[in-house]
Amino acid sequence: MFHRIYAIAKKEFRQLKRDTRMLFIVFFFPVVLLAIFGYAINFDVKHIKVAVYDQDKSDYTREYLNGLVSSEYFDIVTHIDSDDEIKRLLDEKIVQAVIVFPNDLSRRLNNNEEVKVQYLVDGVDGNTANVIVNYVNAATYSYSLKLTKEYLAVKGKEIYVPINLEPRFWFNPELESTKFLIPGLMGMILIITAVISVSLSIVREKERGTIEQINVSPLSSLELIIGKTAPYIMISLINAAIVLLAGYLLFGIVIKGDIFLLLFSTLIFLFAALGLGIFISSIADSQQVAFQAANVTSLLPSLILSGFIFPIESMPAVIQWVTNITPAKFYIVSLRAILLRGVGISAFWEQLIYLMIFGVIFISLAALVDRKAKAA
Repeated sequence: MFHRIYAIAKKEFRQLKRDTRMLFIVFFFPVVLLAIFGYAINFDVKHIKVAVYDQDKSDYTREYLNGLVSSEYFDIVTHIDSDDEIKRLLDEKIVQAVIVFPNDLSRRLNNNEEVKVQYLVDGVDGNTANVIVNYVNAATYSYSLKLTKEYLAVKGKEIYVPINLEPRFWFNPELESTKFLIPGLMGMILIITAVISVSLSIVREKERGTIEQINVSPLSSLELIIGKTAPYIMISLINAAIVLLAGYLLFGIVIKGDIFLLLFSTLIFLFAALGLGIFISSIADSQQVAFQAANVTSLLPSLILSGFIFPIESMPAVIQWVTNITPAKFYIVSLRAILLRGVGISAFWEQLIYLMIFGVIFISLAALVDRKAKAA
């Protein structure tokens, strides 16, 4: 049995070695995809373009604006002098928000009266608009607290805060969305390469007619599957290492958990992904059909339904149930637990069980289809 599996694996390695273009895509594709997604898909809203309509032109407004632009979140693009310019700036998307200071701001502050500063925000992109408002609220609260402290200091009093909120963010203190996305991207890359490469490899035997020779040989279906998938397991593990290295060099992603646990989880995930690829190869008769089926079953679900970008908890109940069709969903949970939180297997062992069940189901289905095809 070992010799037969070794012969199939050796044959597959030789075919891969001859196909230099395929090897280039397999190893170059993950790095390019990582760089594109890592830099292009970013939920961090920075350098918000702001226009200022300052009707007061006092030291208070200048101090407020200085505090606003001292961070990397706001950039003052222009100052305007009339209400008519506000609509034009927002309509033409020259700015994302307009700050309007009332003309009696300094007078009201000097009289210890409440002042309302107006922010007009472009709400077409709801997510960005909410982030802008949160930033503005934080900046305004900070400046308001400063004025309160100064006022109480003049009166010889100290500020009293009954409840002081001190949020601390674990695992990702800087709240960088890239650190959240990289593990999901790794899962997407691995499932694409594993499913597509394995499905095309077995279907290639059908197109060339060599599958008939394999069927009449003493080679069993299990031996064929192991021999065909072994090279791609090694390639997928190399891809995983490349993605982790690129993630460290480009985005500073470090492995906080156990590297052997990461390897174990990756192997189980590859078992599930390769099972899907084997099933596709059993029902597809051409490489074109296999490629399209592999894309539909690996790329789209891992991008949309895995929690890679969109939180599964925010989806409707029916869609949350549908997300179970992709093994990337379970692997990404495990990956984020190991890479970002550094926890042990007790935090995600259920995900590994789901992956094993997923792989067993699809390999069993592939074996059933193969047995019926041979009987026919």
